[in-house]
Amino acid sequence: MDADVLALVRRSLSRLSAAEARVADTILADPTLVVDLAINDLAKLCRTSVSTVARFAQTLGFSGYRELRVAAARTITLAQAQQARFGLDTTAIDSDDEPAAIAAKLAAQEIDAIEKTARGVDPDALDRVARALVAARHIDLFGHAASSLTAQDLQQKLARIGFSVSHSPDPHLALTTASLRTSADVVIAFSHAGATADVLRAVQVARDAGALAVAVTSVADSELALAADVVLLTHAQESPFRMAAMTSRIAQLVLVDILFVRVVQHSGAPVSIPLQLTHDAAAQQRRAPGV
Repeated sequence: MDADVLALVRRSLSRLSAAEARVADTILADPTLVVDLAINDLAKLCRTSVSTVARFAQTLGFSGYRELRVAAARTITLAQAQQARFGLDTTAIDSDDEPAAIAAKLAAQEIDAIEKTARGVDPDALDRVARALVAARHIDLFGHAASSLTAQDLQQKLARIGFSVSHSPDPHLALTTASLRTSADVVIAFSHAGATADVLRAVQVARDAGALAVAVTSVADSELALAADVVLLTHAQESPFRMAAMTSRIAQLVLVDILFVRVVQHSGAPVSIPLQLTHDAAAQQRRAPGV
């Protein structure tokens, strides 16, 4: 199982028992403990039983503790390589960091988000969404703030190949359009944490109306993910010193690119004509008057 163990642990926190949560907190505080300690020793350290640690590993999606250890070792190795690549001890941004350190840390964080999102793509879910978009009568895209920027990016891409697609950052307009959807339509909702109330409401209304609902989120067990028919996961860990969405936005954008390429592949030759037409129209705007 190729997975970022720390991301899996963070996503699992809301559904863990008290004893399992102690295991999670211990691993998040020092991931090397999973690699260094036998299951009995980790259980003692966490003041719990061996069966609880084994159950915790299975909750994350692993067959058992041994597979969790292998994945944890891989996660640690990749993180160390990423930090060494940029000459960093940590990628966490501090309020007193100099410009060079900020640039290096952001680059490391965003490259990490891109690589983990790409590795974590579920091919079956991706193809289901791509085929649904190709067949859809209309596509609505929901997202607020930085997630609205991602929705706009996908809107422009799909419009260029002749798809009927819309996005409005206005929550009331989003609800209005959601209520008019049918089983012939698809809605895609973007939310890093999967907890934006207005986006969640729009998805619920659209799904109740019969539309296929797709969630793009970093939290697999979020309200948005649970409300959707299909979930496309991004992988991004925002810095505690966070002025705006950064790595989460990058992760969403790379997933949009992956999805769009797959949509074009499933569409086949028919998209070549609108692509050429939209390219020519945009090219006219770039030319000087009279040329």
